[in-house]
Amino acid sequence: MTDDALVQSLQAHYGTAARRAATGEAVADDYCCEPARTTDDARGSPAVDVCCGPVVDAASTVFGSGLYDSAELAELPDEAVAGSIGCANPVALAQLAEGEVVLDLGSGGGIDVLLSARRVGPTGRAYGVDMTSEMLELARANQARAAVTNAEFLEGRIEAVPLPDASVDVVVSNCVINLSADKAAVFAEAHRVLRSGGRVAVADVVADLEPDEALRADPEAWAACIAGAVTRAQYVAGLTGAGFVGVEITDSHPVQDGSWSVFVRARKP
Repeated sequence: MTDDALVQSLQAHYGTAARRAATGEAVADDYCCEPARTTDDARGSPAVDVCCGPVVDAASTVFGSGLYDSAELAELPDEAVAGSIGCANPVALAQLAEGEVVLDLGSGGGIDVLLSARRVGPTGRAYGVDMTSEMLELARANQARAAVTNAEFLEGRIEAVPLPDASVDVVVSNCVINLSADKAAVFAEAHRVLRSGGRVAVADVVADLEPDEALRADPEAWAACIAGAVTRAQYVAGLTGAGFVGVEITDSHPVQDGSWSVFVRARKP
């Protein structure tokens, strides 16, 4: 699959999710399971539902607003909560301080930007970057509903962030970096926009084994956060190759047989 084809497929998928969330309809329950389908692992594993395989307990929360504290969600518009389709809560991981500048890579409906903006206070600022126009429209509407003034949503690719060098203190992201076919560019951009001593605190999906070529050619598997997942070792190598130090990856919960939601920390020297 070409990069342009992948981008167009992801924009269509997440554009649909944004339109549904704008009506208040929660999208996390089936965001990675629609349409229902299975895939056979080339290594001989049995077919499982993409992103929602049997390893996940039916009562557990894998994606969405259920991964946030209810008190945090009470501060946000219903549409922002409905549009939450991440795999963890990176804002809690980031331990934000008053006055910091935060960038959310792939900000979607804006939940993490709005939470970050509240945490850094009026002397801080939170930016979100997203490539899907419907998501940007939803996020800006959610910002207006929440009356958050210290946030801004920018149209762009996470491989080419529309912010200057050394302009932010913290980079967060919630289950988005796996969607990029050029993760080296994403990590390089995160390093570029961070100030010296800045940090990365992201949630993402990784795989125990690298996805096979058939899965990587499947646009639905990309949208399900599976086809683009790399191994933990590849993730660490990508961040260190971009110049980050102190890289740590901590498992959060299973997403599918062989795929995991993880927390990733790193810092710029």
